[in-house]
Amino acid sequence: MTRVNTLHSEQDSTYDGTEPGSGGTGSAHGGPEVTYDVLGIGFGPSNLALAIAVEEHNAQAAEGDRIRAGFLEKQPRFGWHRGMLIDDATMQVSFLKDLVTMRDPKSSYSFLCYLQDRDRLVDFLNQKTLFPLRIEFHDYLEWAAGRVAGLVEYSCEVVAVRPVTENGEVVAFDVVSRDPGSPDGKIVRRARSLCVATGMEPHLPPSAARSERVFHNSELIPRVGALLDEGTEVRRAVVLGAGQSAAESVDYLHRHFPDAEICSVFAKYGYTPADDSPFANRIFDPEAVDIFYNAPPEVKQSLFDYHRGTNYSVVDMDLIESLSRTMYQEKVQGRQRMRMLNVSRIREIEAHDDGLRVGIEYLPTAERDVLNADLLVCATGYQPRGIDERMGELGKLCRRDDEDALVVGRDHRVATHANVAADIYLQGGTEHTHGLTSTLLSNTAVRAGEIRASLIERRRREPVLKG
Repeated sequence: MTRVNTLHSEQDSTYDGTEPGSGGTGSAHGGPEVTYDVLGIGFGPSNLALAIAVEEHNAQAAEGDRIRAGFLEKQPRFGWHRGMLIDDATMQVSFLKDLVTMRDPKSSYSFLCYLQDRDRLVDFLNQKTLFPLRIEFHDYLEWAAGRVAGLVEYSCEVVAVRPVTENGEVVAFDVVSRDPGSPDGKIVRRARSLCVATGMEPHLPPSAARSERVFHNSELIPRVGALLDEGTEVRRAVVLGAGQSAAESVDYLHRHFPDAEICSVFAKYGYTPADDSPFANRIFDPEAVDIFYNAPPEVKQSLFDYHRGTNYSVVDMDLIESLSRTMYQEKVQGRQRMRMLNVSRIREIEAHDDGLRVGIEYLPTAERDVLNADLLVCATGYQPRGIDERMGELGKLCRRDDEDALVVGRDHRVATHANVAADIYLQGGTEHTHGLTSTLLSNTAVRAGEIRASLIERRRREPVLKG
């Protein structure tokens, strides 16, 4: 039995457990009736920017030149780092580096057009800032996502991607996702091209097992909210990490648990200020991607090492100074709740009924201490989601370099084996080829335009797929 699933006014059929495209024909009897030009997996800011770029192209293109696109997102609605939408936190990137402006300043999807729509343009300009509140920028992203809602299906977790072959050549992919209307059902959608933008996943150190008392900072706001609602007593909380998220977590916990001691543990001597100076910021310029991409491997590594201070394990100076003032005021008042355990590492974590025992090593002397704590927040960053573990057979079609990293073209298209005519684009996971902006908002608009241009060019050169 099949059911019609509407995605941008197109039909898809329910996956019934048979192998789509089996038998070497690629047409899969009872399989998808529609082939998308591109199907995006994941719908965060990167694929949202691509959806907008496609929508704007289709609005001006002749019917035969339009791109048939769809996007799948496992979340029930659009969301971007919701667990860190701290009420007074600001963006670390200019509002002009929104979803469209760097690609097309005339686009109606810009942050300024959002402000005009929300009747806040004058008020924002009076703030004299380039950096909006994080909650405001998230609202902008939701506003933009709502305008392209016809392109995306939410609550659609992709569970497999299978190549479709014709005469030994991979001409398309069948993307299998869970059917949100049926717990055991699957839906298959076929696409000539994929654009994978599944983001990064929270990373916890090996010694930290996620529990009610141990969690990643990406869950900070809902976890703290639940503790406050339940009236749970927090006498001491430990934050592991030295970057912006760690510093924000320390500040947030300190404000929301006024009777608790907040301990920040990190291996540095102190927080390192983010390098947001004008010349250093040029590493995020669109033309810097060309320079990085064409550079030899040793130069790529040097550029990454020289400029990691623009993004990795660094903290805004305003926040550093605010935390320092708080610590000094507490010393003056004789009640120090904020403690910085610098040049230290967490060596072991033991969970007990009444809380945690966190073993801390002071690195210069190897001296050990144990903290009794109620919470441990791991602000320990994110790691890329490997294409192999997420997409199964997809990874086997991709070419790799001598370091076993994916070979990726300048147009963000993964290099594949000779018998693969279908395309795989990546948004994220390409720092080794495209530089620091691979996972950042800075180049999102431009990257979406480059992928759209590549899709249009390759579509013109390729024959129409059967079915």
